[in-house]
Amino acid sequence: MFENALTMRNLSVRTKITCKTLVSAGLIALAVILPQLVHLALGQPGGVKWLPMYLPVLIGGCLLGAKWGLAVGVLSPLVSFLITTAMGNPMPAAPRLPFMMAELAVFALVSGLFTKKIAANGLWAFPAVILAQICGRAAFLLLVAATQSMTQFTPAMIWGQIKTGFVGLAVQAVLVPVIIIALRKLLIKDNADA
Repeated sequence: MFENALTMRNLSVRTKITCKTLVSAGLIALAVILPQLVHLALGQPGGVKWLPMYLPVLIGGCLLGAKWGLAVGVLSPLVSFLITTAMGNPMPAAPRLPFMMAELAVFALVSGLFTKKIAANGLWAFPAVILAQICGRAAFLLLVAATQSMTQFTPAMIWGQIKTGFVGLAVQAVLVPVIIIALRKLLIKDNADA
């Protein structure tokens, strides 16, 4: 969707890459800051319930497409881990990090596959987000099931966390598409004015 808006403005490839890099960096920063705010206000249970890092990753996928969204999905938990480790409280915790990187990569990749459809009709953001959520959470659960003999996680533990996070997923299934539809209208309006 963002690519279409940049192309309609006849921007150079270099300028497009700069714009997408800046938007990606902003989304990664948001993915680091939002969990900190939620944990500060609601504690760790708030993070498990509201899943704040997922919001910018889903926006990144829908807005930037599969490739750039994938980068946002992989880098968000990694950057958060590196920054929060330096502060003395790693989030996500080291054992969870590879699973979250894989899960959020799937979130961004799946939602990013819909970006052209979203550019044509913003309502496509709803199935994009819901399918991304289902695939991402399933990927996490399957990875844990496949590696449970080597990790501290069990499928039952992760399934319990998935059920706890259903509220956050439900809110994001509505909130992210509304944000994407608003951004789409803004980008189309800006392109019409250009």
